[in-house]
Amino acid sequence: MKIGKLYIISAPSGAGKTSLVKQLRADLSGLGVSVSYTTRAMRKGEVAGHDYNFVSYDEFHVMLAQGAFLEYAQVFDNFYGTAFASVEEKLQQGLDVILEIDWQGAQQVKQWLPACISVFILPPSLVVLEHRLTARGQDDEQVITRRMRDAVAEISHYHEFDYLIVNDVFEDALVQLKAIIISQRLVLSRQELVLQSLLTSLQA
Repeated sequence: MKIGKLYIISAPSGAGKTSLVKQLRADLSGLGVSVSYTTRAMRKGEVAGHDYNFVSYDEFHVMLAQGAFLEYAQVFDNFYGTAFASVEEKLQQGLDVILEIDWQGAQQVKQWLPACISVFILPPSLVVLEHRLTARGQDDEQVITRRMRDAVAEISHYHEFDYLIVNDVFEDALVQLKAIIISQRLVLSRQELVLQSLLTSLQA
């Protein structure tokens, strides 16, 4: 039975992680994205159950007490978490699962599944990162300053990941991200399962 592969994709806010994952899903089949739980308010254009599962602080902490989360973290003033059940179900269906989480969450997931593949997305510079955050028009100057400060701290954990990608030219970063996924699908152990019938016939 084919089991999916778990991928962690992390990046400082504004580095383009969400846009890359969205296009990756559009271009490659067999990908599943675990929808995280969060206590933050829904932003304009977001859809509950698609972008995030939006819950109250009380609901989140009940789930936390029940051991429902594979990983969780507090980011700014809100909590984010990935449910065990959601990830396990998709992996058992043979889907490759992508988790968009920060470095803290990545550390927690690696304890559960050391064989997961982790990717860190870097901005081409801090100047570009600040410009992207400002251009989004979602945060005031004080929040952007805090995001920039946290970005420097988050980037310091890049060495904990398996792959590094610089998102300068979006199309180039996307090609590199695809290459990681595709190469993992071609490893011998996975191909033997996918091509079992062909391998048997070729050796008859």
